[in-house]
Amino acid sequence: MIDTAKELFHRIQEDIQKTPLNEFLLSSEEESQLRSQKAEQIISHYTKNVAASIERRIRDEIASWGPLCLPMADENITEILVNGPDSIWIEKEGRLQKHPDSFFSDLSYRNCLDRLSHEAHTHISKEHPCADGSFGDFRLSLIGGDLTRSSAHFSLRRHPKNPWTFQKLAEAQWCRPEDLPLFKRLITQRKNFLVVGSTGAGKTSVLNSFLQLLPENERVVVIEDTSEIVLPNQASMKLLTREDSQGVLPSVDQMQLVKRSLRLRPDRIVMGEVRGAEAKDFLMALATGHTGSFGTLHAQDPAQALIRLEMLIQMGAPQWSLLAIRRLIQLSLDYVVVAEKNESGQRRFKGAYRLCSVEENGILLEPCEL
Repeated sequence: MIDTAKELFHRIQEDIQKTPLNEFLLSSEEESQLRSQKAEQIISHYTKNVAASIERRIRDEIASWGPLCLPMADENITEILVNGPDSIWIEKEGRLQKHPDSFFSDLSYRNCLDRLSHEAHTHISKEHPCADGSFGDFRLSLIGGDLTRSSAHFSLRRHPKNPWTFQKLAEAQWCRPEDLPLFKRLITQRKNFLVVGSTGAGKTSVLNSFLQLLPENERVVVIEDTSEIVLPNQASMKLLTREDSQGVLPSVDQMQLVKRSLRLRPDRIVMGEVRGAEAKDFLMALATGHTGSFGTLHAQDPAQALIRLEMLIQMGAPQWSLLAIRRLIQLSLDYVVVAEKNESGQRRFKGAYRLCSVEENGILLEPCEL
Protein backbone atom coordinates (compact mmCIF):
# COMPACT_ATOMS: atom_id res chain seq x y z
CA MET A 1 0.00 0.00 0.00
CA ILE A 2 2.77 2.46 0.94
CA ASP A 3 4.72 1.80 -2.28
CA THR A 4 1.60 2.37 -4.41
CA ALA A 5 0.76 5.57 -2.54
CA LYS A 6 4.34 6.81 -2.90
CA GLU A 7 4.40 6.17 -6.65
CA LEU A 8 1.08 7.99 -7.18
CA PHE A 9 2.22 10.85 -4.95
CA HIS A 10 5.30 11.48 -7.11
CA ARG A 11 3.13 11.55 -10.27
CA ILE A 12 0.74 14.00 -8.61
CA GLN A 13 3.62 16.16 -7.37
CA GLU A 14 5.17 16.31 -10.86
CA ASP A 15 1.86 17.28 -12.47
CA ILE A 16 1.17 19.96 -9.85
CA GLN A 17 4.62 21.47 -10.36
CA LYS A 18 4.09 21.50 -14.14
CA THR A 19 0.77 23.32 -13.85
CA PRO A 20 1.20 26.70 -15.61
CA LEU A 21 -0.12 29.72 -13.79
CA ASN A 22 2.08 32.56 -15.07
CA GLU A 23 -0.22 33.12 -18.05
CA PHE A 24 -2.74 34.68 -15.66
CA LEU A 25 -2.45 38.08 -14.05
CA LEU A 26 -3.30 36.95 -10.54
CA SER A 27 -2.80 38.22 -7.02
CA SER A 28 -0.94 35.90 -4.66
CA GLU A 29 -4.23 34.94 -2.99
CA GLU A 30 -5.90 34.20 -6.34
CA GLU A 31 -2.87 32.21 -7.48
CA SER A 32 -2.91 30.13 -4.30
CA GLN A 33 -6.61 29.45 -4.70
CA LEU A 34 -6.25 28.47 -8.36
CA ARG A 35 -3.27 26.22 -7.59
CA SER A 36 -5.30 24.49 -4.87
CA GLN A 37 -8.17 23.91 -7.27
CA LYS A 38 -5.90 22.47 -9.94
CA ALA A 39 -4.08 20.33 -7.34
CA GLU A 40 -7.43 18.90 -6.19
CA GLN A 41 -8.31 18.05 -9.80
CA ILE A 42 -4.99 16.25 -10.27
CA ILE A 43 -5.32 14.36 -6.99
CA SER A 44 -8.88 13.28 -7.81
CA HIS A 45 -7.79 12.11 -11.25
CA TYR A 46 -5.04 9.84 -9.90
CA THR A 47 -6.97 8.49 -6.92
CA LYS A 48 -10.42 7.87 -8.40
CA ASN A 49 -9.79 4.12 -8.87
CA VAL A 50 -7.58 3.35 -5.87
CA ALA A 51 -8.39 2.07 -2.40
CA ALA A 52 -9.58 4.61 0.16
CA SER A 53 -6.56 3.91 2.37
CA ILE A 54 -4.17 4.83 -0.47
CA GLU A 55 -6.06 8.03 -1.25
CA ARG A 56 -6.08 8.96 2.44
CA ARG A 57 -2.31 8.37 2.69
CA ILE A 58 -1.65 10.57 -0.38
CA ARG A 59 -3.84 13.36 0.94
CA ASP A 60 -2.11 13.14 4.34
CA GLU A 61 1.24 13.55 2.62
CA ILE A 62 0.10 16.58 0.66
CA ALA A 63 -1.96 18.49 3.20
CA SER A 64 -1.48 17.01 6.66
CA TRP A 65 1.18 15.18 8.75
CA GLY A 66 2.00 12.45 6.22
CA PRO A 67 3.28 9.25 7.90
CA LEU A 68 2.81 10.85 11.32
CA CYS A 69 -0.99 10.85 11.12
CA LEU A 70 -1.44 7.30 12.41
CA PRO A 71 1.03 7.49 15.33
CA MET A 72 -0.33 10.92 16.29
CA ALA A 73 -3.83 9.41 16.49
CA ASP A 74 -2.67 6.40 18.55
CA GLU A 75 -2.80 7.45 22.21
CA ASN A 76 -0.67 4.44 23.21
CA ILE A 77 2.27 6.06 21.40
CA THR A 78 3.89 8.47 23.86
CA GLU A 79 6.66 9.95 21.71
CA ILE A 80 7.49 10.34 18.01
CA LEU A 81 11.10 10.97 16.99
CA VAL A 82 11.80 12.11 13.43
CA ASN A 83 15.44 12.07 12.25
CA GLY A 84 14.64 13.06 8.68
CA PRO A 85 12.12 12.08 6.01
CA ASP A 86 13.18 8.40 6.03
CA SER A 87 13.77 7.82 9.75
CA ILE A 88 10.77 7.88 12.08
CA TRP A 89 10.80 6.22 15.50
CA ILE A 90 7.95 5.78 17.96
CA GLU A 91 7.84 4.98 21.66
CA LYS A 92 5.07 2.58 22.65
CA GLU A 93 4.76 0.95 26.09
CA GLY A 94 8.19 2.32 26.95
CA ARG A 95 9.95 0.67 23.98
CA LEU A 96 11.40 2.49 20.97
CA GLN A 97 10.62 1.00 17.56
CA LYS A 98 10.98 2.09 13.94
CA HIS A 99 7.85 3.29 12.21
CA PRO A 100 7.32 1.35 8.94
CA ASP A 101 6.21 4.43 7.00
CA SER A 102 8.21 7.48 5.90
CA PHE A 103 7.77 10.77 4.05
CA PHE A 104 7.52 10.44 0.30
CA SER A 105 9.83 13.35 -0.56
CA ASP A 106 12.05 16.02 0.94
CA LEU A 107 9.52 18.63 -0.17
CA SER A 108 6.59 17.03 1.64
CA TYR A 109 8.81 16.65 4.73
CA ARG A 110 9.66 20.37 4.68
CA ASN A 111 6.00 21.24 4.17
CA CYS A 112 5.07 19.13 7.19
CA LEU A 113 7.73 20.92 9.26
CA ASP A 114 6.27 24.27 8.20
CA ARG A 115 2.76 23.17 9.23
CA LEU A 116 4.01 21.86 12.58
CA SER A 117 5.89 25.10 13.26
CA HIS A 118 2.82 27.14 12.38
CA GLU A 119 0.58 25.09 14.68
CA ALA A 120 3.09 25.34 17.55
CA HIS A 121 3.66 29.09 16.95
CA THR A 122 7.41 28.61 16.63
CA HIS A 123 10.05 28.18 13.95
CA ILE A 124 13.77 27.68 13.46
CA SER A 125 16.24 29.81 11.54
CA LYS A 126 20.00 30.05 11.03
CA GLU A 127 20.24 32.50 13.91
CA HIS A 128 18.04 30.34 16.17
CA PRO A 129 18.38 26.69 15.04
CA CYS A 130 16.46 25.21 18.00
CA ALA A 131 12.87 25.84 19.05
CA ASP A 132 10.19 24.37 21.28
CA GLY A 133 6.44 24.72 21.28
CA SER A 134 3.16 22.97 22.00
CA PHE A 135 0.05 22.23 20.00
CA GLY A 136 -2.85 19.91 20.63
CA ASP A 137 -1.72 16.95 22.71
CA PHE A 138 1.96 17.36 21.84
CA ARG A 139 5.12 19.15 22.85
CA LEU A 140 7.25 19.91 19.79
CA SER A 141 11.05 20.20 19.85
CA LEU A 142 12.75 21.30 16.62
CA ILE A 143 16.45 21.17 15.70
CA GLY A 144 17.62 22.70 12.42
CA GLY A 145 19.80 21.10 9.80
CA ASP A 146 22.68 23.47 10.65
CA LEU A 147 23.17 21.49 13.86
CA THR A 148 22.32 18.00 12.60
CA ARG A 149 24.37 18.42 9.39
CA SER A 150 21.44 16.86 7.53
CA SER A 151 17.72 17.60 7.43
CA ALA A 152 15.94 19.16 10.37
CA HIS A 153 15.04 16.77 13.20
CA PHE A 154 12.11 17.02 15.57
CA SER A 155 10.30 15.15 18.31
CA LEU A 156 6.69 15.10 19.43
CA ARG A 157 5.97 14.15 23.05
CA ARG A 158 2.36 13.45 23.88
CA HIS A 159 0.68 15.13 26.85
CA PRO A 160 -1.72 12.66 28.49
CA LYS A 161 -5.33 13.79 28.19
CA ASN A 162 -6.33 12.30 31.52
CA PRO A 163 -3.87 13.13 34.29
CA TRP A 164 -2.26 10.22 36.05
CA THR A 165 -3.25 9.31 39.58
CA PHE A 166 -1.40 7.03 41.96
CA GLN A 167 -4.28 4.58 41.73
CA LYS A 168 -3.74 4.37 37.97
CA LEU A 169 0.01 4.04 38.48
CA ALA A 170 -0.52 1.20 40.93
CA GLU A 171 -2.84 -0.54 38.44
CA ALA A 172 -0.10 -0.14 35.82
CA GLN A 173 2.31 -1.78 38.30
CA TRP A 174 4.38 1.38 38.69
CA CYS A 175 4.19 0.89 42.45
CA ARG A 176 2.63 -1.45 44.97
CA PRO A 177 -0.70 -0.68 46.67
CA GLU A 178 1.13 -0.52 50.02
CA ASP A 179 3.26 2.38 48.66
CA LEU A 180 0.24 4.65 48.23
CA PRO A 181 -0.04 5.85 51.87
CA LEU A 182 3.52 7.20 51.66
CA PHE A 183 2.64 9.50 48.76
CA LYS A 184 -0.48 10.68 50.60
CA ARG A 185 1.59 11.47 53.71
CA LEU A 186 4.03 13.60 51.73
CA ILE A 187 1.12 15.79 50.66
CA THR A 188 -0.92 15.90 53.87
CA GLN A 189 2.16 16.53 56.05
CA ARG A 190 3.27 19.28 53.61
CA LYS A 191 6.71 17.85 52.96
CA ASN A 192 9.02 19.43 50.38
CA PHE A 193 10.40 16.90 47.90
CA LEU A 194 11.83 16.28 44.45
CA VAL A 195 10.80 13.56 42.01
CA VAL A 196 13.97 12.39 40.26
CA GLY A 197 14.61 9.97 37.42
CA SER A 198 16.24 9.57 34.03
CA THR A 199 14.79 10.67 30.69
CA GLY A 200 11.47 8.94 30.06
CA ALA A 201 11.16 7.62 33.62
CA GLY A 202 7.74 9.25 34.02
CA LYS A 203 8.65 12.11 36.37
CA THR A 204 5.91 14.39 35.00
CA SER A 205 3.29 11.64 35.37
CA VAL A 206 4.31 11.22 39.02
CA LEU A 207 4.15 15.00 39.53
CA ASN A 208 0.63 15.09 38.08
CA SER A 209 -0.33 12.22 40.40
CA PHE A 210 0.84 14.17 43.44
CA LEU A 211 -1.20 17.17 42.30
CA GLN A 212 -4.33 15.00 42.17
CA LEU A 213 -3.93 14.44 45.92
CA LEU A 214 -4.25 18.14 46.74
CA PRO A 215 -7.43 19.61 48.27
CA GLU A 216 -9.62 21.91 46.20
CA ASN A 217 -8.99 24.99 48.35
CA GLU A 218 -5.18 25.12 47.98
CA ARG A 219 -3.61 27.47 45.47
CA VAL A 220 -0.71 26.00 43.54
CA VAL A 221 1.55 28.04 41.27
CA VAL A 222 3.11 25.77 38.65
CA ILE A 223 6.29 26.86 36.84
CA GLU A 224 7.20 25.17 33.54
CA ASP A 225 9.12 25.59 30.30
CA THR A 226 6.40 23.86 28.26
CA SER A 227 2.89 23.14 29.47
CA GLU A 228 2.72 19.50 30.60
CA ILE A 229 1.36 19.65 34.14
CA VAL A 230 -2.40 19.58 34.77
CA LEU A 231 -3.59 22.15 37.30
CA PRO A 232 -5.30 20.48 40.29
CA ASN A 233 -8.09 23.03 40.75
CA GLN A 234 -9.46 26.38 39.56
CA ALA A 235 -7.69 28.30 42.33
CA SER A 236 -4.30 27.33 40.91
CA MET A 237 -2.37 28.92 38.07
CA LYS A 238 0.55 28.26 35.75
CA LEU A 239 3.56 30.37 34.75
CA LEU A 240 5.42 29.48 31.54
CA THR A 241 8.85 30.65 30.46
CA ARG A 242 9.25 32.61 27.25
CA GLU A 243 12.04 32.39 24.71
CA ASP A 244 11.49 34.39 21.55
CA SER A 245 13.32 32.75 18.64
CA GLN A 246 13.10 36.06 16.76
CA GLY A 247 14.94 37.94 19.49
CA VAL A 248 12.24 40.63 19.52
CA LEU A 249 10.82 40.03 22.98
CA PRO A 250 12.91 39.63 26.14
CA SER A 251 13.23 36.10 27.46
CA VAL A 252 11.58 35.12 30.74
CA ASP A 253 13.31 32.25 32.53
CA GLN A 254 12.35 30.06 35.47
CA MET A 255 14.42 32.12 37.91
CA GLN A 256 12.27 35.18 37.15
CA LEU A 257 9.10 33.12 37.44
CA VAL A 258 10.05 31.75 40.86
CA LYS A 259 10.48 35.29 42.14
CA ARG A 260 7.18 36.34 40.55
CA SER A 261 5.36 33.33 42.01
CA LEU A 262 6.11 34.49 45.56
CA ARG A 263 3.85 37.52 44.97
CA LEU A 264 0.92 35.40 43.83
CA ARG A 265 -0.10 33.99 47.23
CA PRO A 266 0.82 30.35 46.56
CA ASP A 267 0.05 27.64 49.11
CA ARG A 268 2.53 25.48 47.23
CA ILE A 269 5.02 26.05 44.43
CA VAL A 270 5.48 23.26 41.88
CA MET A 271 8.35 23.32 39.38
CA GLY A 272 8.05 21.17 36.28
CA GLU A 273 11.81 20.60 36.17
CA VAL A 274 14.67 22.18 38.09
CA ARG A 275 17.39 22.54 35.47
CA GLY A 276 19.34 25.75 36.04
CA ALA A 277 20.21 28.64 38.32
CA GLU A 278 16.57 28.85 39.45
CA ALA A 279 17.41 25.97 41.83
CA LYS A 280 18.77 28.51 44.31
CA ASP A 281 15.62 30.68 44.29
CA PHE A 282 13.32 27.64 44.40
CA LEU A 283 15.03 26.20 47.47
CA MET A 284 15.19 29.62 49.12
CA ALA A 285 11.41 29.89 48.68
CA LEU A 286 10.94 26.44 50.20
CA ALA A 287 13.17 27.35 53.14
CA THR A 288 11.19 30.51 53.93
CA GLY A 289 7.76 29.03 54.53
CA HIS A 290 6.38 27.58 51.29
CA THR A 291 6.03 24.07 52.66
CA GLY A 292 4.45 21.27 50.67
CA SER A 293 6.20 22.32 47.46
CA PHE A 294 7.80 19.94 44.99
CA GLY A 295 9.30 19.55 41.52
CA THR A 296 11.34 17.21 39.33
CA LEU A 297 15.05 16.86 38.67
CA HIS A 298 16.88 14.80 36.08
CA ALA A 299 19.07 12.25 37.90
CA GLN A 300 19.55 8.47 38.09
CA ASP A 301 19.41 8.11 41.89
CA PRO A 302 19.01 10.27 45.02
CA ALA A 303 22.75 10.72 45.63
CA GLN A 304 23.28 11.89 42.05
CA ALA A 305 20.26 14.17 42.39
CA LEU A 306 21.77 15.98 45.40
CA ILE A 307 25.14 16.38 43.68
CA ARG A 308 23.44 17.81 40.60
CA LEU A 309 21.32 20.08 42.78
CA GLU A 310 24.50 21.44 44.41
CA MET A 311 25.91 22.25 40.98
CA LEU A 312 22.70 24.01 39.88
CA ILE A 313 22.62 26.14 43.03
CA GLN A 314 26.24 27.12 42.39
CA MET A 315 25.13 28.48 39.00
CA GLY A 316 22.82 30.89 40.82
CA ALA A 317 25.12 31.59 43.76
CA PRO A 318 28.77 31.01 42.75
CA GLN A 319 29.98 32.89 45.82
CA TRP A 320 28.41 30.42 48.24
CA SER A 321 30.51 27.73 49.91
CA LEU A 322 29.65 24.06 49.38
CA LEU A 323 28.74 23.75 53.06
CA ALA A 324 26.26 26.64 52.79
CA ILE A 325 24.68 25.06 49.70
CA ARG A 326 24.31 21.70 51.45
CA ARG A 327 22.78 23.33 54.49
CA LEU A 328 20.24 25.08 52.25
CA ILE A 329 19.34 21.76 50.60
CA GLN A 330 18.96 20.01 53.94
CA LEU A 331 16.90 22.91 55.30
CA SER A 332 14.64 23.11 52.22
CA LEU A 333 14.05 19.52 51.15
CA ASP A 334 12.58 16.67 53.16
CA TYR A 335 12.45 13.78 50.67
CA VAL A 336 13.59 12.54 47.28
CA VAL A 337 11.19 10.26 45.34
CA VAL A 338 12.90 8.15 42.67
CA ALA A 339 11.26 6.93 39.46
CA GLU A 340 13.06 4.68 37.00
CA LYS A 341 12.68 3.07 33.60
CA ASN A 342 14.13 -0.44 33.42
CA GLU A 343 15.66 -2.25 30.45
CA SER A 344 12.30 -3.64 29.31
CA GLY A 345 10.89 -0.09 29.15
CA GLN A 346 8.70 -0.45 32.24
CA ARG A 347 8.44 2.61 34.47
CA ARG A 348 8.33 1.98 38.20
CA PHE A 349 8.78 3.48 41.65
CA LYS A 350 12.31 2.78 42.87
CA GLY A 351 12.02 4.26 46.38
CA ALA A 352 11.75 7.36 48.55
CA TYR A 353 14.58 8.74 50.67
CA ARG A 354 14.63 11.16 53.58
CA LEU A 355 17.31 13.83 53.92
CA CYS A 356 18.68 13.38 57.44
CA SER A 357 21.69 15.61 58.07
CA VAL A 358 24.68 17.34 56.53
CA GLU A 359 27.82 15.22 57.03
CA GLU A 360 31.45 15.84 56.10
CA ASN A 361 31.10 14.07 52.73
CA GLY A 362 27.64 15.28 51.84
CA ILE A 363 23.99 14.93 52.88
CA LEU A 364 22.97 11.72 54.61
CA LEU A 365 20.02 9.90 53.07
CA GLU A 366 17.97 7.07 54.48
CA PRO A 367 15.29 4.96 52.77
CA CYS A 368 11.73 5.68 53.89
CA GLU A 369 9.85 3.08 55.87
CA LEU A 370 6.47 2.34 54.37
